Amino acid sequence: MPRGAEPYHVRSGGGSRRLGARELKCRRAGEAGSSVMARRALKLVSLAAAASGIYLYGNKFLDPNDFGVVRVGRAIATTAVITYDYLTSLRSVPYGSEEYDFLKSQIKELFVSFEDTPLGAASLAQVHKAVLQDGRTVAVKIQHPKVQAQSSKDILLMEVLLLVVKQIFPDFEFMWLVEEAKKNLPLELDFLNEGRNAEKVAHMLRNFDFLKVPRIYWELSTRRVLLMEFMEGGQVNDRAYMERNGINVNEISRNLGKLYSEMIFVNGFVHCDPHPGNVLVKKCPASGKAHIILLDHGLYQVLSESFRMDYCHLWQALIKADMKRVQKYSQRLGAGDLYPLFACMLTARSWESVNRGIDRSPVSASEDVEIRSNAAAYLPQITQLLNNVPRQMLLLLKTNDLLRGIESALHTRASASSFLNMSRCCIRAVSTYQRSKSHSLYRRAQISLAEALSLWQINLYELFLWLKGSQLGNWVIALLSRMHHSMY
Repeated sequence: MPRGAEPYHVRSGGGSRRLGARELKCRRAGEAGSSVMARRALKLVSLAAAASGIYLYGNKFLDPNDFGVVRVGRAIATTAVITYDYLTSLRSVPYGSEEYDFLKSQIKELFVSFEDTPLGAASLAQVHKAVLQDGRTVAVKIQHPKVQAQSSKDILLMEVLLLVVKQIFPDFEFMWLVEEAKKNLPLELDFLNEGRNAEKVAHMLRNFDFLKVPRIYWELSTRRVLLMEFMEGGQVNDRAYMERNGINVNEISRNLGKLYSEMIFVNGFVHCDPHPGNVLVKKCPASGKAHIILLDHGLYQVLSESFRMDYCHLWQALIKADMKRVQKYSQRLGAGDLYPLFACMLTARSWESVNRGIDRSPVSASEDVEIRSNAAAYLPQITQLLNNVPRQMLLLLKTNDLLRGIESALHTRASASSFLNMSRCCIRAVSTYQRSKSHSLYRRAQISLAEALSLWQINLYELFLWLKGSQLGNWVIALLSRMHHSMY
């Protein structure tokens, strides 16, 4: 019998009965009708999307939420997308089965309440707060209806425009933008992939008790709708929020550095969109500890082992101001003769500071001005460099810049502790790699001993810095100075 002619069964009491042709036709018509209604509702999405466009890009003189049609339009779009996705998922479920009835009941009775105004909105999706029937407060991430269909056209348009720019300005190489968009956009549009990333990073960094990642509700999620645990807090760059809530700014900056150093150097699985809206902070009322909440897990970079080792060695050389090794590992990462520029881009420091040691002196206002003014002069070389480095480097550069912006907002930029944490992660990563390649028990023991010694030296140096900056340290130094003078 053809698949489309398979008989449907419906449960009746304790058993089941076969549907008659007329009843089956009516039921199928009802199902088709629901799907048609969802599709018709989706047609209204274009109006809602236009309204959302005003919401996203409107200025302060016009608040579109004042218009009821905007709120209604957005609610229609939200309901339509959810309904359509669930109806689509029902197509493979036998009509009248327990699973069918369960999913259908979810469509009708999923939420107790649903806030029309999004908590956040971007080009791909918007997030709403809602309460499920069982009382759980959730965040509902909903993809804008036409994004999937429009994305390929947008990439094609980008490719055409960049080809035109290439013809006018031959020195500028930006085609890597198209390559990255083609690779990353489909992953960002698959919310199930985002959910998997969230669970992976939560498991990977489970030893960090300050990190919180929203739990994913898989039974209620689709490729275009993601339901997750609702978490709230202040943005990670909001220093005033932290001061009001008794959150230690330096602790947050240190923990954020630990988090990303672990992802980049040790695990090679990196959350690449740490803009302030995706990284929240909140003080736990029970423990008094400050938590970092990591959101939006659609964009991750997976680093190959060889790239990760070269990147570890490069940062170790930058921290130690070992210029020969900086040149060596920069060139291994595709920088060629532009390695001084590459080092400056990675550290956001001047070449003079890189030579002196990036942990030796804080960033000054004059150095920032120098870097910004030189950036325009070196734009052709920067575009050449971006075109030559491995594709894995591109998202890391973006991540570095976003993290540096957060540090600047918190006034914790380029602190010695951040470099020490990076050094620890680099040492651990390189030692783990070396042990995995060694077949000698004696050699593995040597590597472990060298690793322990290096980490101990860093801990000792960190203790010295803490004493130097503390009242106790000043008292000890003063006491030693008096003892020295009394002896002579």
